[in-house]
Amino acid sequence: MLELNIQSKEHDEARQGEALLLKNDLSTNDSRKLYIESYGCQMNFADSEIVASILFDYGFETTGTFNDADVIFINTCSIRENAEQRVRKRLTDFKTAKSQNPGMIIGVLGCMAERLKSKFLEEEKLVDLVVGPDAYRDLPNLIAKVEEGSREVNVLLSREETYADISPVRLNSNGITAFISIMRGCDNMCSFCVVPFTRGRERSRSAESIVQEARDLFEAGYREVTLLGQNVDSYKYKADGKENEAVITFADLLAMVADVDPLLRVRFSTSHPKDLTDDVLYTIAKYPNICNNIHLPIQSGSSRVLDLMNRTYTREWYIDRINAIRRIVPNCGISTDIISGFCTETEQDHEDTLSIMDLVQYDYAYMFTYSERPGTLAAKRLEDDVSEEVKKRRLTEIVSKQRGYSLKRLENQLGKTHKVLIEGFSKRSDQDFCGRNDQNSMVVFPVVDSYKIGDYVTVLGETCTSATLIGKIIE
Repeated sequence: MLELNIQSKEHDEARQGEALLLKNDLSTNDSRKLYIESYGCQMNFADSEIVASILFDYGFETTGTFNDADVIFINTCSIRENAEQRVRKRLTDFKTAKSQNPGMIIGVLGCMAERLKSKFLEEEKLVDLVVGPDAYRDLPNLIAKVEEGSREVNVLLSREETYADISPVRLNSNGITAFISIMRGCDNMCSFCVVPFTRGRERSRSAESIVQEARDLFEAGYREVTLLGQNVDSYKYKADGKENEAVITFADLLAMVADVDPLLRVRFSTSHPKDLTDDVLYTIAKYPNICNNIHLPIQSGSSRVLDLMNRTYTREWYIDRINAIRRIVPNCGISTDIISGFCTETEQDHEDTLSIMDLVQYDYAYMFTYSERPGTLAAKRLEDDVSEEVKKRRLTEIVSKQRGYSLKRLENQLGKTHKVLIEGFSKRSDQDFCGRNDQNSMVVFPVVDSYKIGDYVTVLGETCTSATLIGKIIE
């Protein structure tokens, strides 16, 4: 797997396997310790915060050392094969810890748990419980049953569960940026994707609960929220029993969150080309605190392949949406996902992908070779007939092209000023701050004593790498 320019936290490769930590102010010497690792997309990391919140109410606190834990959870992803391989390898690392502490409980959560279900208990003998994304409220009950000597599985999917009433604890937080899940599940049946089978049907949280969570975060000192969903553009909410109440769309929700406070920055991920409306774009253009950045996965530049992928749009439709973005939000940063070597992909199909990259000139991209996922429509109906050698060669060409455009897009930002929210110190030096600009580019600049983490500053772009804009604060 190759990836380039992991600037967006929604796809942060550096966070894979991260142990999530937060001190529980209600903890005592008798508190049980929870160790929780997360893999996959930011939805999984947000789910881990929900899990921690539920268990905090039952006397748990988090630990960063699994050997010290009473309960180990590994929150899993099934999107790509290597993610599952990582999880299986990680489970073997827990064997020694459990042999030294037989009372330790080990559980598998999330999409991989939903996909493999009881097979996990049969193959991974040290696993005590398997819990899908819609069953986290049942964790205290399941843990109690395991402590009585049973092994438990709850992977029931729900048409209603959104965890709207649970205020997630903010694990490993910088206290400045946070994620808000606005919906769960997915109704799109992309042939390569397991999400509809592992996370269930699409359902939206109440707009009121989302706005309240954003308001609470702002009052707690947070200055940026990212609205999360598998397909945020299809968000729709109407309160039960209120026939005369209008349906709240994603464009409406964006405006409602932006209205919380002008100092609260708003981002969102992920958009689907078939659902991205002009209304959403006009809302972005209207509010200065909604960031000008859209992650719009193309997957393939070939209409033929897009049809096999069941993406429900064509190359021409996608180009129309790109043109709308450029017209309505002229300075918008655009990122994408690209899959190389999908079933039956020809050299012409590959050239179509390269040509759409030339047309759009993405700010950055997440690029992968196709890996067949059991249970998907593609696995059932299509032959994975592109050789690994060809997949990797095509991916190398895609990555090389994107590296050039990523550099070009950053070079276009040189000599310009950027509003940047200071998120923390640079990974390389505590003499430099870092944060992201409106287009989601990472910006690094020297520390100025009169500013602190959480402040907005104006930065002049002076130089850049292919992944980072480098500059200085100007008054």
